[in-house]
Amino acid sequence: MLESIGTPWLWGAFAAITLAVLALDLFVLGGNRAGRMSLRAAAGWSVVWIALAAAFGAGLWVYLDGNAGRAVANARTLEFFTGYLMEKALAVDNVFVWILLFTHFAVPAEFQRRVLLWGVLCAIVLRAVMIGAGAWLIGQFSWVLYVFGAFLVYTGIKMAIAGDHPPDLDNQPLLKWLRGHLRITPSFHGERFFVRQNGLLYATPLLLVLALVEFSDLVFAVDSIPAIFAITLDPFIVLTSNVFAIMGLRAMYFLLVSVHERFHLLKYGLALVLTFVGAKMLLVEWFHLPVALSLAVVAIILAGATLASLLIPPPTQKTEPQR
Repeated sequence: MLESIGTPWLWGAFAAITLAVLALDLFVLGGNRAGRMSLRAAAGWSVVWIALAAAFGAGLWVYLDGNAGRAVANARTLEFFTGYLMEKALAVDNVFVWILLFTHFAVPAEFQRRVLLWGVLCAIVLRAVMIGAGAWLIGQFSWVLYVFGAFLVYTGIKMAIAGDHPPDLDNQPLLKWLRGHLRITPSFHGERFFVRQNGLLYATPLLLVLALVEFSDLVFAVDSIPAIFAITLDPFIVLTSNVFAIMGLRAMYFLLVSVHERFHLLKYGLALVLTFVGAKMLLVEWFHLPVALSLAVVAIILAGATLASLLIPPPTQKTEPQR
């Protein structure tokens, strides 16, 4: 069993904060209603989600400082923010896949919000289950960390080699299976995932998109969860940093949907982050890298990839002839 700062009081407070924020988003601010989030609203919500994560981290520090001592408070809070930054960064690639899915299936903008809503809610549940399973595995078999590290290095190299080549969605096995086992309507029916026609139940194309969104969440969770276990082995820190990053995914999507092509080099930065974190896990027996230095390395890699994307135009982008 891994050691954790997660007392029943802390777990309860975290659950209450999460449920309250999600309820506010869904039922008060209209997150469950159809319609595309404006760029201004997406930017505002992105700031709100980041501020909430910062407030939670500050509250965690105050609580630990008073109950566990300054050293523990500093260490665990730093781990929380490092895990949050890493999950937030890796989630960008997930958002790019969502953009690709919505474009491929020509999902109207007003229907995208509901798919993203269910995608985020299911992702939170999925991460909780996978983090619990990962913590149990590490607690029982410490060598699993080396498996995680090797997998992250492999994934990082594979991501860098793949570059900007989009996946072949039409030949995706899950999509083929769904089309072979479900009756599917040829067109969308509003925000509905199922409709009844001539007494028979049909799935709509929106259900196919939702299934692929959930599958992409699973794939990215397999990458991001081992990456955060490289920062901390505390299940409370791993889960809270994940959930606070995930809750802002919907706003991040609407913020990036119109400008994602400008960040064409970010994928290579994310690949480098995964490779760095994987190497850190593989070398932990012989070389311990402080969390603060890990945070600095990740931040520098992401900032460099972002800046390079803004300075270097995408290969497909044509420069206007000078007049």
